[in-house]
Amino acid sequence: MEATTVSAHLKQYQENQVKVDAEFIRLVNNGLLFRLFLLQKLPMGFIAGLRVKSISAEKCEISVPYKWLNKNPFRSTYFAVLSMAAEMSSGMISMMGTFKSKPSVAVLVTRIEADFQKKATGITTFTCNEGKKIRAAIEEAVATGEGTSCTTTSTGISENGTVEAVFRVTWSFKMRKN
Repeated sequence: MEATTVSAHLKQYQENQVKVDAEFIRLVNNGLLFRLFLLQKLPMGFIAGLRVKSISAEKCEISVPYKWLNKNPFRSTYFAVLSMAAEMSSGMISMMGTFKSKPSVAVLVTRIEADFQKKATGITTFTCNEGKKIRAAIEEAVATGEGTSCTTTSTGISENGTVEAVFRVTWSFKMRKN
C-alpha cells in the first residue's frame, strides 16, 4: 500500500473512532439495549446471564453468575460459560474498535487458551485491560491493509478476589477491501 493511502486510511479510522467509541459505550451501558443485543447476536450469553460491569477504550469487565443453567457436574461454573465471559471481556473492546469503523475492519477469534486455578462457584468477573494493545493491532491492520493479530489476557476473579481462571484470546483484524 502507498504511504499516502496508508496515512489517509489511518487518519480516517482514527477520526471516525473518536466519534463512535462514545456511542458504542453508551449502547453497551444501556441495560435494555445490551440485553437485546445479547438476545439477537449471542443468545447463550443472554441465557447465561452475562453482564457488562464496566467498559472503556482501555478496559472491560464482564461478570457471569454461577447458577443452575451454567453449572457442570462438579458443582462449579461450566468452562464453556467461563470461556464466553472471558472472550467477551476482550471482545467488547475489539468490537468497539471496529464498530462503524471507516474503513471497515473485520474481527475474528483465532485462538483461545485457558488456565483454570480454582472452582468458580459464585459470580466470576473477567477483566481485560489491554485496550491499547487491541487498538494498536486494529490500527496496524488499517495502516498496512494486511491482517494482524494480538493476544489478550482476561482474568476471572471471584467475589472475594481469588483468581479462578486466566484466558488468552487471540484476535485477528483485517481491513475490508471496498
